[in-house]
Amino acid sequence: MKILVATDKPFAAVAVNGIKDVVESAGIKLALLEKYGEKSKLLDAVKDVEGLIVRSDIIDAEVLNAAKQLKVVVRAGAGYDNIDLATATANGVCVMNTPGQNSNAVAELVFGMTVMMARNLYNGTSGTELKGKKLGIHAFGQVGRNVARIAKGFGMEVFAFDPYCPASVMEAEGVKPITDINELYSTCQYVSLHIPATNETKKSINYALLKQMPKGAMLINTARKEVINEEELVQIMDERPDFRYVSDITPDNASVFAEKFTGRYFFTPKKMGAQTAEANINAGIAAAKQSVGFLKEGIDKFKVNK
Repeated sequence: MKILVATDKPFAAVAVNGIKDVVESAGIKLALLEKYGEKSKLLDAVKDVEGLIVRSDIIDAEVLNAAKQLKVVVRAGAGYDNIDLATATANGVCVMNTPGQNSNAVAELVFGMTVMMARNLYNGTSGTELKGKKLGIHAFGQVGRNVARIAKGFGMEVFAFDPYCPASVMEAEGVKPITDINELYSTCQYVSLHIPATNETKKSINYALLKQMPKGAMLINTARKEVINEEELVQIMDERPDFRYVSDITPDNASVFAEKFTGRYFFTPKKMGAQTAEANINAGIAAAKQSVGFLKEGIDKFKVNK
C-alpha cells in the first residue's frame, strides 16, 4: 500500500517529516513528488498509489484516470475546487479536505491586509481605525469564525451571512446574523469573503452587491478569485474613489488595478492564506491521518464527494 504526497508547491520539511511518521508508522509506504512542474511526472507517479495527498495541485480527470489503484485523495486545506469530484466519484475515489487546519492563518492574513489598507499602505498619511467599524463576514465556516474572533478583539461590530449556518451558531460567537445578502453589504463598511468557488458563487460578488456598501468600503478576499466579477469590481472602483480591495489572489485584470487604482488595492504575489509554518504542519499531518484512516479503517468523516 502506498500514499503519494504530490505538491508542486511543497510542504515545509517539518510537515513532510510529520506526514512520513504518520504514514510509515501505519505500515504504509510514502512517496514524495515535489516541484514536479510537468504534468507528465504527476501522471506517472499516481499509477501505483492507493492514497494521494495534495495542496493546490490540479487533480483532473486525466490524473484520476491514470491512477488505477487510487482509493482516496486528501486536499491539505479547506478548498477542493482543484479536484474533479465527478470523475473521482465515478472512479470510486473518496475525496476529503482538512477543514479548520488553515483557518487561523487565513483569518490573521485578513487583518494583516485590512490594517495595512486602512492605514493607506503605511505611506505616511492619516488612515482609519477598525474599532467601532462594521465587518460583514460572507460565509461563517471555520475561517469566518476565526475572523469574527479576531474582529471582536479590534472592537469591531460583526455581522455574518451564511444560509447554511444556523443563526444560533453565529449568536453564540457574538455575531449578528444577517438573512439577506444585500443587507450584509449595505450595512457593513468592511466585507470579508469566505465562500467557495461553485457554480452558484462564481462571479456572484458583482456590481449590484458592491455598490450598496457604505462610504469608505473595503472588500477583503481570501477565498477564490473566481467568486469576483472582476470587470464589475473595476466598474465600482472607477465610480467610487473611496472603494478599496485587498486580496491574496491576484485577479486576471491586475494590470488594470496597477494602471488606475494606485494606493487603493493590494494583492499578495501568490495565494498566501495558508502560508504559515503552523498551518502547513497542521494541514499536512491532518491529511496524512485522514488518508491512513480511510485506507486502514474506511473512515471518511471529511468526504466532500458523494
